[in-house]
Amino acid sequence: MSSIINPVKLFSGSASLDLSLSISEYYGKELGQMAVNRFSDGEFQPSFNESIRGCDLFLIQSTYPSADNLLELLMMIDAAKRASANYITAVIPYFGFARQDRKDKPRVSIGSKLVADLLTAAGTSRIMTMELHAPQIQGFFNIPVDHLESAIIFIPYIRSLNLPNLTIAAPDVGASNRIREVAKQLNVPMVICDKERRRPNEVANMTVIGEVKDADIVLVDDIIDTGGTLCKAAEMLMEKGARSVRAMCAHPVLSGKAYENIENSALAELVVTDTIPLKKHCSKIKVLSVAPLFARAIRNVHEYGSISSLFRIHQSVQGTLNLNKNQQG
Repeated sequence: MSSIINPVKLFSGSASLDLSLSISEYYGKELGQMAVNRFSDGEFQPSFNESIRGCDLFLIQSTYPSADNLLELLMMIDAAKRASANYITAVIPYFGFARQDRKDKPRVSIGSKLVADLLTAAGTSRIMTMELHAPQIQGFFNIPVDHLESAIIFIPYIRSLNLPNLTIAAPDVGASNRIREVAKQLNVPMVICDKERRRPNEVANMTVIGEVKDADIVLVDDIIDTGGTLCKAAEMLMEKGARSVRAMCAHPVLSGKAYENIENSALAELVVTDTIPLKKHCSKIKVLSVAPLFARAIRNVHEYGSISSLFRIHQSVQGTLNLNKNQQG
């Protein structure tokens, strides 16, 4: 195994500062110093305020809207490349534009492929992300991609609830593969809500496949945007006799009337991660941190260790995330 000869440095973009601080605390190394200079017309310029020559860099930034967050990350990568960084890993807890993974109608862009090309062209050596909307997006890259799973965060929490008649549910057919392994690991049944859309963010009608009477349902998905699908699914499941309905979603995009929809919904609670910061408080939303998981992944990548256990939800989650905050990088 190669010995470590290059120092590691962690830097945060302005969109993910709180999460980056948590990651750095778990990792045991302070964030590097950088600034984003902003001009009166809205133009901005990221700059590193310390030497990064020969260093292995981990640049942490989720690329949720606005598109400035993506552009800022691209400029950070470009600046690092021009400053002679040895290896540049873009740590993107939430990978924006991932829902645009194919041509679902004529004359549209495949946005996630374009973003993959931009990140590679900017000089990224490696991508680290969580819960891509479509796992096959990894194939859009010709560089290594570490794709972490939110289930490794959610499964211990679901177990802690001790629900007597637990059933895992997919809010739509597209999420069926995502919930199958979760249901298998928890040894519980699964059901699928089949939805039909009139247009983006608007559900026309929905049916349920499977038995839900007297069940404690946990809906699992990657993204919650307006909350329309999850709230409609929760209402339908309760109407069909479910005892309770909860939802677990990795990325809290929460746009439009999402907070109002969730507060007024049949959901007992919505559990999300901190890949995207919440815009405001909601009594039904609980946040679990991904910082320990990313800190361990960053350490294993830098030290040439195996990170396969971070992709496999059958591994001991508590063992995976047991990272000493005082351990120095």
